[in-house]
Amino acid sequence: MKIQERTGAGGNRSGTAVPPVAGERLPTAPRERKPALAALAVLLILVGALGATVLVLRAGDRIEVVKVKDGASIAAGESITRSKVEPVMVASDTSVKYVKWKQLKALQELKAKSAIPGGAVVVGQMFAARTGLPAGKASVGLSLKEGQYPAGLKQGDTVAAYRVAANGSGSGRDKDSGGAGGSTPLVADARVDAIVTKDDSTISTGNRSVTLLVDSDDAAALTSAASAGEVAVVLVPGSGD
Repeated sequence: MKIQERTGAGGNRSGTAVPPVAGERLPTAPRERKPALAALAVLLILVGALGATVLVLRAGDRIEVVKVKDGASIAAGESITRSKVEPVMVASDTSVKYVKWKQLKALQELKAKSAIPGGAVVVGQMFAARTGLPAGKASVGLSLKEGQYPAGLKQGDTVAAYRVAANGSGSGRDKDSGGAGGSTPLVADARVDAIVTKDDSTISTGNRSVTLLVDSDDAAALTSAASAGEVAVVLVPGSGD
């Protein structure tokens, strides 16, 4: 009898699930891990950081180079002068042959192959060594005393050369033929190729050693007057910067 009662009691049990006891967590599905996506995200972060670093480094890689001042210019065959150039900072580029500011002294020993306008950044291809005089030109040296040249005379200026008396008075020569005190210049259009300024302690105060580039036909008369100390030069209007 007891066995049957127990069996019957077991048959009356419900098949529904027993609700969980309060405080117990429901089971959850296991999360699917994606290590490839995580690695990609880390890689993108590293690439972005590297790119930003490169940009900062490139922005800071700048050099000081030579630039022709605005309003100035370098004529063909002329050398650079300190008064016509200034330093400027540019981004370093190995494909461009910039002339660094610290190379200015060496650059002054070269000649411009062609005219260089104001505002241009100088590159090495613009200059060449002093290989000789242009065709039809001659170089004449002058030793000028104070009063025989204008104040501020500098390399690259265009001047006219006149014959004057060494003692400041007329020599009796024909004024129309370029004699002392004459109105006709020995050379109407000459370029100052080189000049020794007062900064050079080897010359007397007030004296200037000037080299003019002139037409070959004018060289003889100018040399004769220069040897006698009878030459004065004046600036041609518009020759200065």
